[in-house]
This record gives sequence, structure tokens and C-alpha cells, in this order.
Amino acid sequence: MAAVFDRRPSRCPVLYCGSRSRLRSPTRARAASVEQAFLTGLGLAAPAGLNAYLPLLIVAIADRFVGGITLDRPYDILSSNLGIGLLVVLLTIELVVDKIPAIDHLNDLVQSAIRPSAGAYLMMASTVDTGLDPVVALLIGLASAGGVHAVKASARPAVTVTTGGMGNPLVSMVEDGIAATVAILAIAAPIVAMVFLAVALLLAIWAARWVGRRARRRTATSSPP
Repeated sequence: MAAVFDRRPSRCPVLYCGSRSRLRSPTRARAASVEQAFLTGLGLAAPAGLNAYLPLLIVAIADRFVGGITLDRPYDILSSNLGIGLLVVLLTIELVVDKIPAIDHLNDLVQSAIRPSAGAYLMMASTVDTGLDPVVALLIGLASAGGVHAVKASARPAVTVTTGGMGNPLVSMVEDGIAATVAILAIAAPIVAMVFLAVALLLAIWAARWVGRRARRRTATSSPP
């Protein structure tokens, strides 16, 4: 069972509760748990590329207060008083600075290391008991969060140019909403989280290209002959 799932005998993995009849053998049950843990890890790592602290805080709160999930050592530092307090402070700062034009670009530069690292941490925490090599989990988490961060960071300057900075707060709020939704779904229903994330990424890539084309046309129109 992965680190983020409660391993008490009275519980079963969230996605497979009510489906015990389909998991008749220990091998199939183990395979289902590993698959669920892997999808959960991806579902937590990818939105960290949008906002590093939202998925971390959601996992910490779920482990500490909600129940049904358990973080193993050393990852349970997230749900300690210090961990939750620090995440709340960092998230508050992130929610503010990411909505201010110009400052949000500087924040993206700083977050270029933090967001992928958060994704790696979440992927490793989710798959710690699955037999997946920690280095492989780290690389998958880095790639997932790093790829999403790259799309976000490359699209934001175009949004600033196209809207004069007025669209930055709205785009940031949408990103925060997506990050929170995917992280929650990753814990409750990993497959649904993957579908939601895939659709959101496709829409984000399309929107980034559309905004980029508008920004280039606007720059070309405003340039002197």
C-alpha cells in the first residue's frame, strides 16, 4: 500500500471500496494498490507544477485531520504542526504574489526549482511502499511537475502582454482551482484525476498557443514600420 493510504484493516483503498469481489487474489489486490498509488502520485505531482504548496497542504491536512490516508516517515513531517504551519504561510505568499503582474514572473523563476521538487516529494511519498525505485519515483515527480511548470511559466508572459496584466489574477485563480481539484481527486479517485488533468493540460496548451499568437500579432501591430 502506498504511503498516502490508510493501512488499517478496517479500511480499503478509496477507489476500490465496494469492489472486493473483483479483487479475489492477493496478487490482484496488490496490483490494484500499486496502480492506485502510482496514479495518486502522478495526480499529486503534476498540480505541484502549478502551485507547489496546495497539493502538499492538501495531503498534510488529509493525513492529520481527515483520516483515510497515512504518510510514512519521513514524509509525515508534512502533517506536523511545523509542516502545516509552514505550508500555510508559504501558500498564502504564493497566492498573493502569483497574481501580481511582473512579480509573478519573478516568482515563476524562483519556483522553477521548488515546484518540481514538490512534485518529486509527493511522488516518492505516494509510492514508498510499492516497490518502485525511489530514484525512478523522484525522476517521474520531477518530470511531471516540471513539465506543468514549464507550460505555466511560458504562458504567463503572453497573458501579461495580451491583457496588459489584467488577466494574470484570473489565470492564477484558475490554476489554483485546477491544482486543488486534481490533488483532491488524486486521493479520492486517482483515475478521475488523471482524466481531469489530461483535459486541463490540453486546454492549457491550446490556450497558451492562442494567447501567444495574439501577443505576437499585438506586438507586430504596435511595432513601427
